[in-house]
Amino acid sequence: MRIFPPTHRSKYAAPHVRAARSSFWLAAVACLAALQFAIAHPADAKPGFNEFIASLWPEARDKYGVSRATFESATKGLKPDLSLPDLAIPGKTRKVRQAEFTRAPSDYLDAAYLGRLSKTGRGIARKYKKELDEVEARFGVDRAIALAIFGRETAFGAYTPKHDAIRVLATQAWTGRRKEKFRDEFLCALKLLEKGVPRKKMRASWAGAMGLTQFLPSEFFQHVHDMGGDGYADLFDSIPDALASAARQLHNHGWLRDVEWGYEVVIPKTSDCAEEGPVGERTFAEWIAMGFKRPSGRPWPAGIEQQKAYLMSPAGAFGPSFLVTENFKAIRKYNTSDLYATFVGNLADRIRGGGDFVTSWKDIGPQRTAIIRAVQQGLKDAGHPITVIDGFIGSNTRREAGQFQRAAGLKVDCWPTPHLADKLKSGAIR
Repeated sequence: MRIFPPTHRSKYAAPHVRAARSSFWLAAVACLAALQFAIAHPADAKPGFNEFIASLWPEARDKYGVSRATFESATKGLKPDLSLPDLAIPGKTRKVRQAEFTRAPSDYLDAAYLGRLSKTGRGIARKYKKELDEVEARFGVDRAIALAIFGRETAFGAYTPKHDAIRVLATQAWTGRRKEKFRDEFLCALKLLEKGVPRKKMRASWAGAMGLTQFLPSEFFQHVHDMGGDGYADLFDSIPDALASAARQLHNHGWLRDVEWGYEVVIPKTSDCAEEGPVGERTFAEWIAMGFKRPSGRPWPAGIEQQKAYLMSPAGAFGPSFLVTENFKAIRKYNTSDLYATFVGNLADRIRGGGDFVTSWKDIGPQRTAIIRAVQQGLKDAGHPITVIDGFIGSNTRREAGQFQRAAGLKVDCWPTPHLADKLKSGAIR
């Protein structure tokens, strides 16, 4: 399968297209294998930028099938972009400021913005009903979820990232904090050029994601799907191809057909948010027996009892809580953020005719990286299973914060506050 159409599209794949499909999948294997190897074998010493780029030529040629002409055209005169975030340059490092990990949950899940997006999403659903019928039948992913991914990533195509993907990925591969990952993404991006993707189309985020549904270069080789049946998948200009590819990625991440992403719940007084996280996963029958209910007396769907779910409270005790399923995990593999997955889930609900959350958000302000890091470090020092001190809050940090608060006789709110950081630093309980 080709990734971008030539000037003329043919309905039926000609021999050269079949050959392209074969080379496409060989490239896919190369991209995936190299990514796995790179993550397991990080580079040590850092050469100069030009030296580093030149050193990639043999691998680009031998493992990715990149021609010398493509390599030279892409890298001639290339300069690093040192204004990017997440670079490992002493004195010049900009912290990653992703909204998922900085904004207050109530701001990220802004009801007015979700409402506007849902209106647009319903219009797109009507326009592409036939194609979405096929997407659902083929991949088992609800059309509203695929649309919600499109809405979250680029506001249904209204937003175009500003960066040149080749420059971004080359910079991140050379001196990024995750250069072992981006080295492979850069080589896969060169392979995209070799396959015919125009560089002018490859406008990317600071992390190299591209297209209507924001795929990394390696993901183009793993998850794209051609809706037109002509042998080409175009994630830059074809909404059907982009929606199908998003659905295929979710399918490949373990999406379960006819299962919701999650349900808002009311936590009983006999429990609290410290039950959060995948480690506390139970069947819905067990959660219901513990007293967990849907707000406003909403009934549970029939036949849900043996499905598994875990508690997820994106603002701790300061906002809505949810019982989330395997499909929530699949969304998180698209973007590893609870807020992102909750946004996608709620936007999909709204596209189907639903509305805002029942439980209101409390004003807890933005997520504060320094406080989150202090809480994570304090929890780790106190013996809690915190493996990464990164300043990003997720289910494990919230759960362990709540577990500490329980044991210390504190109010359980599962949120990293200055007060909690002080309690952990003072050794309130060990």
